[in-house]
Amino acid sequence: MKSVYSHIKQSIDKGEKLLAVLMDPDKVKLETVPEFLKKVNASIIQYVFVGGSTVEADQTEKLVVQIKKHTNLPIVIFPGDVNQITSEADALLFLSLISGRNPDYLIEKHVQAIPILKETQLEVIPTGYILIENGKETAVERVTGTKPISKTEVELIANTAKAGELMGKQLIYLEAGSGAQQPVANDVIEAVRMELKIPLIVGGGIRNMQQMELAYGAGADMIVIGTAFEEDESFFEELKLESKLKHIS
Repeated sequence: MKSVYSHIKQSIDKGEKLLAVLMDPDKVKLETVPEFLKKVNASIIQYVFVGGSTVEADQTEKLVVQIKKHTNLPIVIFPGDVNQITSEADALLFLSLISGRNPDYLIEKHVQAIPILKETQLEVIPTGYILIENGKETAVERVTGTKPISKTEVELIANTAKAGELMGKQLIYLEAGSGAQQPVANDVIEAVRMELKIPLIVGGGIRNMQQMELAYGAGADMIVIGTAFEEDESFFEELKLESKLKHIS
């Protein structure tokens, strides 16, 4: 299979916008996976991300194994901790929480992950992860003991993203958090996009096509949606393969 990162880069170079669905092992029931992925396969979604802030050991692998039975889409681990690493996936976002100052999530968890990663063939993609205030406390805040950057501190967010790029990150992920009341603001996306030469992922709080189109228009290369599908699977009807997103082309 082609490298996940290479596919992302090549798609962006061709002017394409990307969409991923996030499946949380702590929330997804295994028996619902076949029907859910039937809808995913009939949509414009190109990637399946798997992960959550608090997941029991082995739950991620069980979910990934089930997902692989029902889709050929690349499966990317979006880990909340080292116990979510599984060789059954295709790639892993090696997340550094660069918006926070907890050393555990800047380097320590990564060191702990190395013995596990050595035993896998996972494609590891260094990713700068920036948590942005969205109006409510997120699971990421509680687990990591860090605070998000205020959505009004646009320059700080943009500088943090640029610092991540200069540190060698291959992706920057702007995150409003699972179940966010508001998505990442478009002026924030625009400011970050202007600073970066690497792909920009945006997730959290996007619940409809209009919000998706605005985020793409502001400069997001990939959007990740999770809660919106959990709350309203009819959203898939707007994402059929034949659908046309106004701001993608």
